[in-house]
Amino acid sequence: MPRKITASLFISLDGVVEAPDQWHFPYFNDEMGAAVGAGMSTTEVLLFGRRTYDSFAGAWPEREAAGGEDAGFAKQLGDMRKIVFSRGRLDLRWRNSEQARGDVAEVAAALKSEPGGDISLSGSVSVVRQLLAAGLLDELHLLVHPVAVRKGMRLFDEGEPSIPLKLLKSQTFTTGVLNLVYGPDTAPPTGGYEEAVTTLGE
Repeated sequence: MPRKITASLFISLDGVVEAPDQWHFPYFNDEMGAAVGAGMSTTEVLLFGRRTYDSFAGAWPEREAAGGEDAGFAKQLGDMRKIVFSRGRLDLRWRNSEQARGDVAEVAAALKSEPGGDISLSGSVSVVRQLLAAGLLDELHLLVHPVAVRKGMRLFDEGEPSIPLKLLKSQTFTTGVLNLVYGPDTAPPTGGYEEAVTTLGE
């Protein structure tokens, strides 16, 4: 069975994915923790952009060492192979980390062809965009928070070609967060304005 590449993102109602630490935590509960943990259960390799890697590497090793409630999850992350995409040199102090050799599409395609567990991303928006554009992302997990952040980077750039997706699974948490899982839509709907008007008139 081929390896699967899955990306998970915290996203606001108005599409913002930047700095979730400033708006995400009031909505975190056991439901969301279980969803995030389940998404990592089959993961063997983590892909990162530099900023997300720096954020993770600055927090999770310390949490593992502290031995608190999330130490087990921190150890799980530390034990995984971590591949970081960056044009500059990196300080890879978190164990099992390496800098990518090649661009996102090349590395991801090579990883998918190898045997092993699944490949995951958390955040790393630039990498997610490139995987979507290359048709290499198998699942896009969006945890949609019921808040309009009103500023910050959004998941999708304007002016780029459309990317049809189909909803594979949905779940509503008690906080109002929507857990939505999308996959590529190889047969998107067709039609236009005239067909829509005809349908409404029937």
